[in-house]
Amino acid sequence: MWLADNWKDYEVIDCSGGEKLERWGTHILIRPDPQVIWDTPKTASGWKKPAAHYHRSSKGGGEWEFFNLPGQWSIHYGTLTFQLKPFHFKHTGLFPEQAVNWNWFSDKIKKAGRPVKILNLFAYTGGATLAAAAAGAAVTHVDASKGMVTWAKENAVCSGLGEAPIRWIVDDCVKFTEREIRRGNRYDAVIMDPPSYGRGPKGEIWKIEDCIFPLIRLCAELLTEKPLFFLVNSYTTGLQPAVLAYMLKTALKRHRGTVTADEIGLPVKMSGLILPCGASGRFEGGTIR
Repeated sequence: MWLADNWKDYEVIDCSGGEKLERWGTHILIRPDPQVIWDTPKTASGWKKPAAHYHRSSKGGGEWEFFNLPGQWSIHYGTLTFQLKPFHFKHTGLFPEQAVNWNWFSDKIKKAGRPVKILNLFAYTGGATLAAAAAGAAVTHVDASKGMVTWAKENAVCSGLGEAPIRWIVDDCVKFTEREIRRGNRYDAVIMDPPSYGRGPKGEIWKIEDCIFPLIRLCAELLTEKPLFFLVNSYTTGLQPAVLAYMLKTALKRHRGTVTADEIGLPVKMSGLILPCGASGRFEGGTIR
């Protein structure tokens, strides 16, 4: 498992009974997690005094119960600063487990010895975009939500990357990719973090099981002759690491390189165990294995 264990401003304190107890900076939150199917005694003090608690509804969705959580606050990861706020469906605007991938591709960008141009699809609030830009890459950031792109721009400014070479695009990721192919644009690397289900700005339906492989194949057409990397993330239960690896090997077969895939996770302070948080598939340009 690839572990995001370099955080100072975030930690999973405990998890039990379908929920996880987290520290985001100085604020303690309780949020549901479908992976937490075990039930152990909730002895950590934060369970009784959280800043906010997201309650799942038996009818689907849920709602926040607030105690002393501000409307917005920030946390840091290295030189990066992220503005957080609670919003619908339990999220805060950041997926901390992705830091393990930020570290991986940042190292590759720094060691590339050449300019690196990256396409980041389903780019959300910009975690991967900012990590890549901070490492020296030029990034095209694409998300169907105007609000998410605005939020990502705010994070860039807070991280001292307001003038970094980032192209901000509000668009359906598939349609944008198709247009980039027609324009003849090429990228040294692709990052994609697709949702299980979603809609584009004009109502386009995205269902990951039907759409992910065709999009990976499209993105393969955008790669330069010697691509640096290709990263695919999944939070969908049916897309196991081996499936991600198979898709990458199949779609990128004309490129020399190595494909690996694994679960990603976060350490749990109270138990010392690892909370699984989805999976990632990685293609690294270079030798074949």
